[in-house]
Amino acid sequence: MNDQSYVLVIDDEMEVGTFFRRLLERKGYRVKVAASGAEAVRALDEQQYQVAMVDLKLPDANGLSLLQEIKNRQPGCEVIIMTGYSTTKTAVKAIQLGAFDYIDKPFEDIAEVEDLIDKACDYGKSLQHGAGTQPEWFNTAAKAGFLVGGTAKMFKMVSIADKIAKKNINVLIQGETGTGKEVLARFIHAASNRSDMLFIPVNCGAFPENLLESELFGHEKGAFTGASSQRRGIFELADRGTLFLDEIGEASLSIQVKLLRVLETGEFLRVGGEKTIHTDVRIVAATNIDLEQAVRDKLFREDLFYRLDVVRFELPPLRERREDIPLLVKHFLKRNSEFADKEPPQVSGETMRLLMEYSWPGNIRELANTIDQAVALCDGPVILPNHLSDKIMNSLFPQNNWQTADINAADNVPANTINGQLQNLLDHREGLVSMSPEELLIAHRLVRAIDSAIGEAIDTRKLPRPEPPALQEVEARAIRDALSYHRGNVTSASRSLGIGRNTLYRKMKEYNIDLN
Repeated sequence: MNDQSYVLVIDDEMEVGTFFRRLLERKGYRVKVAASGAEAVRALDEQQYQVAMVDLKLPDANGLSLLQEIKNRQPGCEVIIMTGYSTTKTAVKAIQLGAFDYIDKPFEDIAEVEDLIDKACDYGKSLQHGAGTQPEWFNTAAKAGFLVGGTAKMFKMVSIADKIAKKNINVLIQGETGTGKEVLARFIHAASNRSDMLFIPVNCGAFPENLLESELFGHEKGAFTGASSQRRGIFELADRGTLFLDEIGEASLSIQVKLLRVLETGEFLRVGGEKTIHTDVRIVAATNIDLEQAVRDKLFREDLFYRLDVVRFELPPLRERREDIPLLVKHFLKRNSEFADKEPPQVSGETMRLLMEYSWPGNIRELANTIDQAVALCDGPVILPNHLSDKIMNSLFPQNNWQTADINAADNVPANTINGQLQNLLDHREGLVSMSPEELLIAHRLVRAIDSAIGEAIDTRKLPRPEPPALQEVEARAIRDALSYHRGNVTSASRSLGIGRNTLYRKMKEYNIDLN
């Protein structure tokens, strides 16, 4: 470590300051010890620090306030919070406010302390040099199948989850149905020190009470009718791993009592058993209901709630992260194509616009099912609006038949306006056939010029243009126009398009274009 790396230790216990000075100076760090918040502020005025070790409880300052003070004065200084187990919730709050991480006192693993300080120092320097644009958790999320997206809210939540994952504390995940609670739980397991052990999910709402108890804790032979042999439960199987309790709010009060005992003691009994079994399981629980309200309604035990709610994450519904929809669509299309062993279709601009506008009450799960259904209905290279479900289309066009919504939108245009004259021409298109060749060609050039002029007017007024068509749609239209212009002569059409005859034939087949 070079001699330009400075560490500020803020703790009112002299022994802690002495410990860090001896530990870090032999590694090349410059160490300043402050016994109070006032001393720390003076130190910040005198020197730039790469890392600050901050005790949450100081005689004259609040650790969280001091964290904010450090970040305001020296944004490049990474802060590590020192805390006791009883203040874990406050430590998590510190991470939300910008702390690099937190570490429990007393320090049991000196190597862990050294490693954490080194990482904080390196991380701060990488940011100063413009590196580290890809978060540390990126590969872990990819392996866990967790598509985080690009919203700041999701990035912040996953960054915190990555740090919390390495702590041996329970996690509660709240979110609407279909928001991806199990995927987040799998990410937490993959980022934890238990990643090489089992991750076992169980839906507490999917079992009757007696079966859920047997599922969780196992049973002895003869414990109940049908128990023909001894069976180990999930708590036993998940020892040293992670147990994901989905829909925890659906567990009965008697099951809640047994869960509380395991969380408090790490011990349980099989159904019908007398031998105490020890287990070391990390609990990640999830719910789509308000557990705090359930506690007030006496439907959920308050003591169990606080045991589970050490750290809480709230997954936003899809309607609050619409900008992630194109990325999610691309992911589901790719996944679908891998199953079918073929190239994924594209999504037309209008279809994507509709997907972006829909409210998605079923969240990501509903989006995934929608894409699967659209792919099954699509027999060409592009997913069009008519491949979407009636539920989505009827939601977006409640007053109209959605299949003719684009035409109905132009109805009742006053006839004495420009738009009215254009609408009249469209309504009487059969009259175009009787126009002379010269008139038709002039009309065609005028329509194209009008289209260009309207586009320029829309841009000048900074109005939103209609979604552009997919590349495949443009390509198919160009091929049809070229064949029409050259009266079906493939050689001439391919020459004007700048592609080979074989390529043109292949694309005609791909887009279902014939010469008739």
